[in-house]
Amino acid sequence: MQTTSAKSTLFADTASASQRRRWVRSDMAIAVLVLTPSILAVAIFIYSFIVWSFYISGTRWNSAVLDLSWIGLDNWARLLSDDRFRTDVRNLVLYAAGFMTQCIVLGFLLAVLIDQKIKGEALFRTIFIFPFAVSGIVTGVVWRWLMRPEAGINLLFQSVGLDFLKSPWYTDPNWGIVAVSVAGAWQFSGYVMALYLAGLRGISNDIREAAAIDGCSTLTLYRQVIIPLLAPVTFTALVLTGMGAIRVFDIPAVIGTGAAFGTSPAS
Repeated sequence: MQTTSAKSTLFADTASASQRRRWVRSDMAIAVLVLTPSILAVAIFIYSFIVWSFYISGTRWNSAVLDLSWIGLDNWARLLSDDRFRTDVRNLVLYAAGFMTQCIVLGFLLAVLIDQKIKGEALFRTIFIFPFAVSGIVTGVVWRWLMRPEAGINLLFQSVGLDFLKSPWYTDPNWGIVAVSVAGAWQFSGYVMALYLAGLRGISNDIREAAAIDGCSTLTLYRQVIIPLLAPVTFTALVLTGMGAIRVFDIPAVIGTGAAFGTSPAS
């Protein structure tokens, strides 16, 4: 009897394992079938053109007439020796650092504020996210006026007796690009706020209550519990703000026509 029972159990386990393998194979086949078109499209229309761009950067092609004569790294050497290119790279790094930091910090603080179930929450959400719907050109025009040294924010500081806070803003040849990042952060922080707010609303109240029972202060709760749980949201915000910083053109083009975009940061 025991031998028969053991054989039956072994047969059942074998059959179950065989069914699982068939299911895995079937599921894998469906996944490959569904993902293959997307993978091929990305490989052809993104990565192949990246490779092509790097290839033609080593050729003599500099006019409407196709010329694929190979000259190696001469174009790259000439580019890296150009003062304007080095200034542009410096401006990009400073803009990205200022823009990403402001968006993430301000977006998180706004999300924490709204998460407190304040009155008029819907109104505040709309106000904070509204700048994201504004054109970059409009944002640039408005902030260019606000940051004019003789008007805008400086005029406000002067009228309330805070002259020490007055700044040249975007006209500063060294740090003007950081002032330009303020306008970009004003426009994009509301979107980051929406990301963080969704993440905060996804954290169970049981976790907050358990932390309160353990004696966690509000600061400790956010530092030790909530912020680590929001790590995926922070990563998403870093990716989106990083992409935005690299691809931006309209706001710096409208605001920064001047000393901050000169060929020499020390000029």
